[in-house]
Amino acid sequence: MGEQVGVKNPFNIVVIVAALGYFVDIYDLILFGIVRVSSLKGIGVPDDLLLEQGIYLLNMQMMGMLIGGIIWGIMGDKRGRLPVLFFTISLYSIANILNGFVQNMEQYAFLRFFAGLGLAGELGIGITLVSEVMSSEKRGYGTALVSGIGIFGAVLGFLVADVFNWRVAYWFGGGLGILLLFMRAAVLESGMFEKTRTRYSHVKRGNFLSLFTNKNRFLKYLYSIIIGIPIWYIVSVLVIQSPELAKLLNVQGEINGGASVSYHYIGIAVGSLFIGFLSEWIKSRKKVVYLSLFVLIIIVGGLLLSNGISVQMFYMIMAILGFGAGYWAVFITMASEQFGTNIRATVTTTVPNFVRGATVPITSSVLFLSHKYGLINSALIVGTVCFFIAILALVLVKETYNKDLDYLE
Repeated sequence: MGEQVGVKNPFNIVVIVAALGYFVDIYDLILFGIVRVSSLKGIGVPDDLLLEQGIYLLNMQMMGMLIGGIIWGIMGDKRGRLPVLFFTISLYSIANILNGFVQNMEQYAFLRFFAGLGLAGELGIGITLVSEVMSSEKRGYGTALVSGIGIFGAVLGFLVADVFNWRVAYWFGGGLGILLLFMRAAVLESGMFEKTRTRYSHVKRGNFLSLFTNKNRFLKYLYSIIIGIPIWYIVSVLVIQSPELAKLLNVQGEINGGASVSYHYIGIAVGSLFIGFLSEWIKSRKKVVYLSLFVLIIIVGGLLLSNGISVQMFYMIMAILGFGAGYWAVFITMASEQFGTNIRATVTTTVPNFVRGATVPITSSVLFLSHKYGLINSALIVGTVCFFIAILALVLVKETYNKDLDYLE
């Protein structure tokens, strides 16, 4: 199709609006982890069921994201990037406002599912739009800014939840989403998508099944998903469940789950910027992901084998784990760069949501194994599997730095 000259300045309106969209996305996505205990107690869940019911609600949210990732990715390739962004932000904003009114587990689970359904479209479509608008040699800066700025939404979630009631925190997040709708009016559709729709109307767009009908395409897709799994293993097992984990590790003091999430996401925000920019400086996506994975293996192993560390050290480890997990933006950019314009939104939206959806088998495996081996040993076993397959997948994918994205599958 030929090279399309893209925007070189990473501080453009598309990047800014995509970053703010992801900011609201992360606020709403992580808020449940921050208010998990207070909200469950608020609707009458007893203390001995907090962990079990919390994992159930988290899994409902992630199942919504898994299904939504497929729907919005396909629609992003068929109808356009912008219409999907408008619809999904409306859906998750309304769902989160309603979350502030829940009175029982049935209502809570229903609304977490629909919030997840809406949240599923934000990051993938935003990264797709930024990747297609920016020049090939600068797009890594744009996607790093989207992730780095956006992830600070988790910090705002902690601050709001710390000051206000958990119901108000949900209302606040929904309100932010509604406000963002007005900013979206200033963003134009991707030129690559418009060219594909007008000049190549005979080419199928958003054909999700095509990812499974060609061996090489399927393997690229599978590897893209597996590379990101360690990030969500850390979030779902080590961070969100940190109060329970800390007790078993004999941490010298009480751990606040919301604080763990906040420190972790500050680390991810800083790590996203650093790792994303490093990827541009050394002109490689794969090398920085290798570095991140090896750092994470050392820190995760050190945490799970520790005993009696201080509260301050525990929070520092949460932040360092976040910094290492900052390869999130690079991994999604790699997925986006692996595929043509006619299926790029489908891939870029489904890949991170399949990774998030991996929360279900990851947490279920940890719970299942914990009955025999205990929570710490179970976390070590599942973590070892997650990191091993991620490194294997990274070995098998091709380098995508500076790749021309103006092509079709």
